[in-house]
Amino acid sequence: MKELNFNVTMNEYLPLRDVVFNTLRQAILRGELKPGERLMEIQLANKLGVSRTPIREAIRKLELEGLVLMIPRKGAEVADITEKSLRDVLEVRKVLEELSVQLACEKITEEEIAELKVAAEEFKQTLKSADVTEIAEADVHFHDIIYTASGNQKLIQILNNLREQMYRYRVEYLKEEEAYPKLVAEHEALIQCIKKREKEEATKIMCRHIDNQVETVMSVIRTKKT
Repeated sequence: MKELNFNVTMNEYLPLRDVVFNTLRQAILRGELKPGERLMEIQLANKLGVSRTPIREAIRKLELEGLVLMIPRKGAEVADITEKSLRDVLEVRKVLEELSVQLACEKITEEEIAELKVAAEEFKQTLKSADVTEIAEADVHFHDIIYTASGNQKLIQILNNLREQMYRYRVEYLKEEEAYPKLVAEHEALIQCIKKREKEEATKIMCRHIDNQVETVMSVIRTKKT
């Protein structure tokens, strides 16, 4: 039986089930639990020092996010990253991100432009980190400011609902360090276009921003198959 190399990080402000969920989710996103690996309730409960109930609840939640698959007569296993699931999620993300940046060009405030600049700089600084999830969170924060600047609550809600499904692909992309200079440049270009209210150019940059992610992660998926 494989030795699990992650530990639970307790948080007095969160219910135990959320702590367990966050621990397993991070283990999947970081690759400590790999695609195709079975999630054995007893083994996980013993490793994390909890009962099987929060493990079962966490697995159910991870299944809803698309990170875990329930296989008949076999149980839960970490879901593989497939070309189909990648395209499905990122095609939707691209349309929504393009709309958010178009609306941001119309409605963004000077304060939000300043926030965007700070977020871009913070993202650049986190690239020195060895923790890919920290880098991903900084990227999420940058895009969240654009969503908020759109002023469209329904759009923000839909993007937030897709957040977890998009996060896994964002993490996979950010594991590729050669993509970092391109990402930084795209963030800077987006800020300039939004600041100047150049809606058409901002849309093109956002489109390229997502397409680059698709191409990079697709390449990773195909390399793993060979």
